[in-house]
Amino acid sequence: MIDIVQYKEMFMSQIAPWLIVIIPFILIDLVLKALSMWRAARMNMTAWFIALFIVNSLGILPIIFLLLTNTEYKKRT
Repeated sequence: MIDIVQYKEMFMSQIAPWLIVIIPFILIDLVLKALSMWRAARMNMTAWFIALFIVNSLGILPIIFLLLTNTEYKKRT
């Protein structure tokens, strides 16, 4: 059985370095998803809103949506 000290050593040596890499990607994905869902809601694009809500594409779908709707959004505001 693994005791607490061994578990802590294993965590710090194997898992912690990956967290440093993964956490920024998670934060970027959350920001992109929030911005794109907000824009889809403001532009009354229900299908895009649902797709952005359901599909987890690591920021690819939100980036595509934000780029495709950039000029139309600027015209509306």
